[in-house]
Amino acid sequence: MDRIDAMRIFTRVLERQSFTQAAEDLNLARSTVTDAVKRLEQRIGVMLLERTTRQVTPTVDGEAFYQRCLSIIQEVEDAETAFSAVKPKGTLRVDVHGTLARHFLISKLPQFLSEYPDIELYMSEGDRISDVIREGIDCAIRVGNVKAEDLVSKKITLLDEVTVASPEYLAKFGTPTNVEDLRKHRMIGFRATGSSMPLPLEFVIDGKVHNVSPKVSIVVNAAETLVAAAKEGLGIIQVPRYHIKKDLASGALTSILDSTPPTPSPVSILYPRNRKYSPRVKVFIEWLDVAFDMSHPSKLG
Repeated sequence: MDRIDAMRIFTRVLERQSFTQAAEDLNLARSTVTDAVKRLEQRIGVMLLERTTRQVTPTVDGEAFYQRCLSIIQEVEDAETAFSAVKPKGTLRVDVHGTLARHFLISKLPQFLSEYPDIELYMSEGDRISDVIREGIDCAIRVGNVKAEDLVSKKITLLDEVTVASPEYLAKFGTPTNVEDLRKHRMIGFRATGSSMPLPLEFVIDGKVHNVSPKVSIVVNAAETLVAAAKEGLGIIQVPRYHIKKDLASGALTSILDSTPPTPSPVSILYPRNRKYSPRVKVFIEWLDVAFDMSHPSKLG
């Protein structure tokens, strides 16, 4: 095993805080991973990792060496792709909202994997960003204005949002004709991960954004549950139009207050700053522009 491979193993162990999980990520035996780190420590003469029965954490020297390893690995990968015809290879871990993946990405993945046959794509579904680095995720695709200190964010597109309710709900409570009418209505609260309060309904009126919080009938934290609750007549919701396109077409949900729509929601890709120049992440980001194939909300209806 050469030094670059040993550095790759060490960085993955530190990120995952686990020899076992790093071994699984790299498709190596745990003993191989353990031996590689031990030899690395022996060669440079310092302890890089503190081991306990539950967790692996970097020493001060280990954290400093980790940053140097990342720079070296990135330089090597850049050199390999810049001066050869070799395409990126290896495992690429992507975390994305499930509905977003199923609507925009899955049908187009054969094209990406055909172009990059040596990339092994692992796609997980989630909405958290706090553990992106620790869980070894290369990049995450998120909806909304998401910011994290250790992550770089790049906006991909915008999602057209719509305000809807079920016909049964509107028959019971009436159809609001303006935002003021919402004081007599109910909404289904959506509480994003990390938030203690449900998000308000949002409307653009004369170019200005207005937030309204009607009485909440139920609070949920999953997009599928939000839509299901709305279809059962529990209240008004705001969601990306693509998510409920079939429900609008079938009449299961009805759009309301179309003259004062919510602001579009940005879709962004986030990736750890230390993987900014990873060839696998780079080509995936470039492909996402093709996968979404849209630059403004009118194309997302």
